[in-house]
Amino acid sequence: MHNFLAAYSWINIRFLLIGLGVTIFVSIISIFFSSIIGTVLGIIRYRKIKFVSLIVGFIIDIIRNVPLILVIFFTYFGLPEIGIKTNPLWASILALIIFESMMIAEIMRAGILSIPKGQTEGAIANGLTYGQTLRHVVLPQAIKNMVPALVSQFISLVKDTSLATIIVLPELTNHAQIIYGQNTNYTIPMFLALAVMYFIICYSISKVANYYEQRVEKRLAK
Repeated sequence: MHNFLAAYSWINIRFLLIGLGVTIFVSIISIFFSSIIGTVLGIIRYRKIKFVSLIVGFIIDIIRNVPLILVIFFTYFGLPEIGIKTNPLWASILALIIFESMMIAEIMRAGILSIPKGQTEGAIANGLTYGQTLRHVVLPQAIKNMVPALVSQFISLVKDTSLATIIVLPELTNHAQIIYGQNTNYTIPMFLALAVMYFIICYSISKVANYYEQRVEKRLAK
């Protein structure tokens, strides 16, 4: 019991919180940019632009079907081989953006396809351009349908940051490993601390998403 409580000394908690800060930073940056890139790629694939959509779809299918850890290895060990220097932080962020963008692109495409074509045709018949139809008619409804899948993907992204410990990114899991590596009696307490911290982050994402989904429903109901 003494060892269990000793694991949660202020020094260890502070060290974990520093790692948690890195995890949150990497997650926020990755979610922001992968959402933008994934949305663009999803629309391109949906539009079926000659050659472009085929190439984008081919790239998406390749990256979606390889382990994320291989993408992390590529950005950290492969890019320097072609003259692009990276450190663990930015290699991790780049790998997560690349991988998650492909996942979000497929979610976006599926969300748009879930909207009846009659709505698109009706909006265009009423004088809206295709771009205006996509922005004001299709996407608002599609996003509502996509919220559960997007939330699951963002939660997976947060948890996937732990894979970057393989390239010694000083994130939450890495700091926990350092702590129980110095004292094996701290292993279970550190696992419990990790579970609680990851739960808080992921649960917060789900609550924010629920709030956003309710706002979208109210907006569409008007």
